[in-house]
Amino acid sequence: MEVTAARRSFLCDIGFWADRTALHEAASQGRALQLKQLIESGSSVNMVTVDNITPLHEACIQAHPNCARLLLEAGAQVDVRTIHGSTPLCNACASGSLECTKLLLEYGAKVNPSLTALTASPLHEACIQGNVKVVKLVIASGAQLEAYDVHFGPPLHIACAKGRVECVKELLNAGAKVNSVKFHETALHHAARGAMVDMIELLVEFGAHVYASDNMGRKPVDYTTPASPAYACLMFYENNPLTLQQLCRITVRKFLSTRAAEVIGQLDISHIIRSYLQYSELEGPSSEAL
Repeated sequence: MEVTAARRSFLCDIGFWADRTALHEAASQGRALQLKQLIESGSSVNMVTVDNITPLHEACIQAHPNCARLLLEAGAQVDVRTIHGSTPLCNACASGSLECTKLLLEYGAKVNPSLTALTASPLHEACIQGNVKVVKLVIASGAQLEAYDVHFGPPLHIACAKGRVECVKELLNAGAKVNSVKFHETALHHAARGAMVDMIELLVEFGAHVYASDNMGRKPVDYTTPASPAYACLMFYENNPLTLQQLCRITVRKFLSTRAAEVIGQLDISHIIRSYLQYSELEGPSSEAL
């Protein structure tokens, strides 16, 4: 693809910007050899478009880790932000690229860049995309579980709204607050609206309040269709309180918060009880035998 010569101007303290350069095109399309040649010929790896997009942004949103590595090795700024506030790490998570995400974190990318009204955090983006390996990586790298986005609320909410059950499991096991609210709406409201029975069960097992009302005064069950499996599931939980065993598990995990996984793994207790506290699949005797 032929690219016309870029217009260059000096923009405040950001540096030079261009409409779009050959470097942007090569990074976007994953042409690593061309990118390497352009870098060696003196092309600036930190050239930005008018909306402050760099070649590194392009490589990450298109999931081209080889191009991203070439740019970073040549001095690309790892945390540069677009006019909407997105960093390359946000782009890597949005594309679901585990390789790009690992690479950026190795080069010191901030896992918790400040949020703006126009962008979500890397963890939000990973939950939207639904790559559970990326979600696990950014959580392990210190992502804030309760980072609040003005559009989505906390990451748990958007994971539920998008139906990402495995991502929801990772967030809850890491200590995300199951009853966090956005305009009085909880994650359980999102699961009910999507009629996702497995997610409803998962959230309730972690202590979600089935009677929580949103700003419209509606409970989760009010967002389901009568006689549907989701309706039946929520009505069951409304009419049958959790067992003492379940309540004890919720209390222990709530007390330990984000340290639950680490601390429970070190407790000198039976494998069955540890597995139960960790919401693991039990082998052998059922949890009812505890």
